[in-house]
Amino acid sequence: MGKLKIRDVQVFLTQPRSPYCRLAVVKVLTNEPGLYGLGCATYTQRIFAVQAAVERHLAPYVTGRDPRDIEDLWQGMMVSGYWRNGPVLNNAVSGIDMALWDIKGKLADMPCYQLWGGRSRPGATAYAHADGRTPEEVADRARALIEQGFGHVRCQLGGYVGLDARSMSKPEGAHEGAYFNPGEKLLRVPEMFEYLRAELGEQVELLYDVHERLAPVDALNLARRLERYRLFFLEDLLAPEDSDWFEMVRRQCATPLAMGELFNNPREIVPLVSGRLIDFIRVHLSQIGGITPALKLAHLCEAFGVRTAWHCPGDTSPVGAAAGVHLDVAVHNFGIQEWGHRSEAEHEIFPGIPEVRQGVIYPNEKPGLGICFDEDAAAEHPPDETDVDWTTARLPDGTLWRP
Repeated sequence: MGKLKIRDVQVFLTQPRSPYCRLAVVKVLTNEPGLYGLGCATYTQRIFAVQAAVERHLAPYVTGRDPRDIEDLWQGMMVSGYWRNGPVLNNAVSGIDMALWDIKGKLADMPCYQLWGGRSRPGATAYAHADGRTPEEVADRARALIEQGFGHVRCQLGGYVGLDARSMSKPEGAHEGAYFNPGEKLLRVPEMFEYLRAELGEQVELLYDVHERLAPVDALNLARRLERYRLFFLEDLLAPEDSDWFEMVRRQCATPLAMGELFNNPREIVPLVSGRLIDFIRVHLSQIGGITPALKLAHLCEAFGVRTAWHCPGDTSPVGAAAGVHLDVAVHNFGIQEWGHRSEAEHEIFPGIPEVRQGVIYPNEKPGLGICFDEDAAAEHPPDETDVDWTTARLPDGTLWRP
C-alpha cells in the first residue's frame, strides 16, 4: 500500500420510511481499492443543507488527506469555516468523522469498539417506545415489548402532541401547526403512570419524554408528580434555553434526568454534567459532530457519574445507530440505548444492522462499524422535498412553542 489518501466523498439521501425519516449517508472513498467508510449525517429537517455543506465545503477540504488522521481532520473541519458548533455543520462533519472511524477499523481488521478499549459488556441494553391514545393502549403496547424481552419501555400518551390536539379548536386566523395543550400533560401523564404501575408492576423500567414542551415551572411540577412512579429517567424535561432551571429541579426531585438531544455546542453540555444536574447524556451523535466528540464526552461524563443514553430514533440512519452501539459496548459508563425498530427497506439498504435479542443490541464482529450500504436500494426511496410540520408546535392560542 502506498500513501493512503481520501480520494472522494459522496453523500446519499434516502427515505426508506415516512414521514419523518429522511436519512443522509456519507461515503468516504480512499485510493486503496475497496477501502471506504460510511458515516451518518442525518439532520432530517435540514437534510439538503447538510448535503451542500459536505459536497461544497468539507469534501474539498479532506480530499487528498490521510484518512487515518482523524483528530486533525475533525478539528480542521470544525474551524476551517470560522464559525462552528451549528447543527448543519456538525452533521456534515459527523458524516465524514464516522466514515473515518469505519475506515480505521477496517484497516485494523477489527470492530470499532475494539479501537476504544474493547468490550465493557457483550451488548447494549435497549428501550423501545410504547404510544397510545389511552393508558390502556399504552399498557397493551408495553406488554408486547416486554414479551419481546425489553425490560425498559418509554411510554407516551398521545405522542408528543397529546390527546387534545386532534380535536382542539383554533382561534380565528390561527396559523397551521401541531397544536397541543401543556396543561394536559400535568393532568394525564401522572394518571397514565399510576395505571401503568398497577398493570405492569414494579419490575419493568418506565421512561417518559417531555420533549421540552412545558414552561419550566410546569416541568418542575410534573417531575415532582412523577417521582412516586420510579421512572428510569425523565427525558428532555427542559429546553436547552432553560438549563439553569435544572438546579432547582435537582433540589426538589429525585427522578433521574436525561438531557441533550438538542445540544450542539460542548458548552451547553459541560455545566449540566460537571454540576451533576443530569443522570444521562442524550446527545444525537451526528448533531454534536460524530464519534470523535462523543468519545470525549463519554469520558467526561464518566468522571461525574453521568451515563450515556445516545439519541437514536428512526431519523438516525442505521449507520449512526451502529456507531452508537459500538460506543455502548466500549464505554464503561453506558446507561441505556434508545432503539427504533427498522423497516424491511432499511434492512435491505443497510445490511449489517445490529441485532436486538431479548432487549439487548449486539454489534456484529465485522471490521469497522460493521454495516454496509446498498446504493441502488437507497435510490429506490428518494427523500421527500417537503419539510415536516410536527416541529411547528403551537399553544392553544396559536403561539409558536418548542417541538
